[in-house]
This record gives sequence, C-alpha cells and structure tokens, in this order.
Amino acid sequence: MTICPFCSAPVEERLVEHILRWEGEIYILRNVPADVCVQCGQTFFGPDALKAMDAVALAKREPDERLAIPVYSL
Repeated sequence: MTICPFCSAPVEERLVEHILRWEGEIYILRNVPADVCVQCGQTFFGPDALKAMDAVALAKREPDERLAIPVYSL
C-alpha cells in the first residue's frame, strides 16, 4: 500500500508496537511490520503480520517480558 485510503497521504513501512486483545488477555507485540500513514497515523497490517499476531495469542508461550500496567476507571 502506498496511499492511505482515509486521507490520501503516503504510507511508509515501519516496525510498530501493537496491543492485541484476545479472549480477555492483553498482548503487547513489538516490532510488528506495518504500513503507517505519515499524515493521519492509521496503521495497516499485512496478512503475514496478522497471522503472526494470531499465532502468538494462540501459542500461549512464555512472554519475553512482563509489565505492570495501571488501570483506572473514570
């Protein structure tokens, strides 16, 4: 993809951090290949990246790192 379908600006390939929610669990995925719009910031994942993210959630393997995340209600 070279043009953002939302704002018509160019997109560029980047490695991003993505938060995936799957069956009540939260996964923070780093170094995910994506196309990112340089104007509006919309992120687009290709089929290989989507399959890899699904595989991480399904595998239930030990994570590389654990984080404590504060949660607030408004």
